Amino acid sequence: MIEKCKALLIKYREIIIYIIVGGMTTVVSWGACFVAERFLDTNISWQNFLINSIGWVAGVCFSYPLNRRWVFRSKNPHVMKEFCGFALSRVSTWILDVVIMWLTVNMWNMNYWIAKIFISAVLVTIANYVFSKLLIFNKKK
Repeated sequence: MIEKCKALLIKYREIIIYIIVGGMTTVVSWGACFVAERFLDTNISWQNFLINSIGWVAGVCFSYPLNRRWVFRSKNPHVMKEFCGFALSRVSTWILDVVIMWLTVNMWNMNYWIAKIFISAVLVTIANYVFSKLLIFNKKK
């Protein structure tokens, strides 16, 4: 039984650590959003946009080194090029987040945190993993 558990942990190590790092990144990103929300109004489109942007910057800066080292174990010597690709892929999911939050909060009057947690976070997390796995930290390059 223990051997089977070890085998499963080894087999799914990348996804397990990605989820842990993602959880930590989420705390950092949402923490930044929470602080920004105290000073801005989520019902005003440009301020909602700014809140999400602040959270995005905090999340990208926090998550790149952890994804590089712990999740995908990158040995790419071109760290800046890799970071730029990582940040660029995150721009696309940041745009997804902004559009989702604008639609749900500003157009459909949904609660900010309900939309952030149950809609945007799920879609953005899936997209981020796919981009990281296939484009940024792809070891078959």
